[in-house]
Amino acid sequence: MPKVFITGHRGMVGSALVRAVKKNRPSWTPLLADRKQLDLLNQKDVEQFLSDEKPDCIINAAARVGGIHANSTYPAEFIHQNLILNANLIHSAWKNGVSRFLNLGSSCIYPCKSQQPIKEEYLLTGPLEKTNEAYALAKIAGLEMCRHYRTQYGVLFHSAMPTNLYGPGDNYHLQDSHVLPALIRRFHEAKLNGLPEVTIWGTGSPRRELMHVDDLASGILFLLENVNPPDWVNLGTGIDHSIQEIANLVKDVVGYEGNISNDTSRPDGMPLKRLDVSLAEKMGWNATIPLEEGLLATYQEFCDSLEKNTARL
Repeated sequence: MPKVFITGHRGMVGSALVRAVKKNRPSWTPLLADRKQLDLLNQKDVEQFLSDEKPDCIINAAARVGGIHANSTYPAEFIHQNLILNANLIHSAWKNGVSRFLNLGSSCIYPCKSQQPIKEEYLLTGPLEKTNEAYALAKIAGLEMCRHYRTQYGVLFHSAMPTNLYGPGDNYHLQDSHVLPALIRRFHEAKLNGLPEVTIWGTGSPRRELMHVDDLASGILFLLENVNPPDWVNLGTGIDHSIQEIANLVKDVVGYEGNISNDTSRPDGMPLKRLDVSLAEKMGWNATIPLEEGLLATYQEFCDSLEKNTARL
């Protein structure tokens, strides 16, 4: 019965992993620790925790995350906290004999003008998107640490590169969240307040791939069943939508009847970002949750969390 340490279990990704393990891997024992129990930025604490608990596997879903505004405003915090967190976990896992480590990266690690769709081998072939460069550099460092520890020490440390995610437990802060939860909150509040218009950032032309977090969780469990996975694998839907299309879809799901305007003074970010998921598909994994279905469920969960006063605003 393997003991699996899931970091960041209170976040959107971590909580999805806990749900997936309990539902689909009942023989696994999830090991969880919140910030009061374990400071992932403290190397001694991490080493002691892993020495005491002796997990068989670690899934690293902990990170300092945010949208364009947060990344642009707090770049020093993003690079420092994510570098230290990854280094502490990866090194301490090796030092304490953890047999398997799955590191969660991000699609922002790829060059901003990368050929589309983005293949795994495009990593480090061009400059990064400036709006989230600090976060991306820290994520690249985590991926490369896993790769080099695997090469030098023979440990099964590997990574998954998810596309843009959404789902239950997301952060709905109007400025610091990612595009989809911010849109959900804006349209919801505009509907409640009878506002005639909702303004979205940028031109609306950039295209983004969106995947429900439960699909990511299934992909991670799939990779953990693979006896010799690649150093990193893209996980996504392979389907992209313009920000304008996403905004219209959210508008319909929420039931907002006003208009949509664009604040073109705000940055767009990368013009197109869609992962090439052919490697994951060849291995036998596919995302299965359609965007419309996932959005309906996510909006219902958002409304429920508002009623329970548990929404991350």
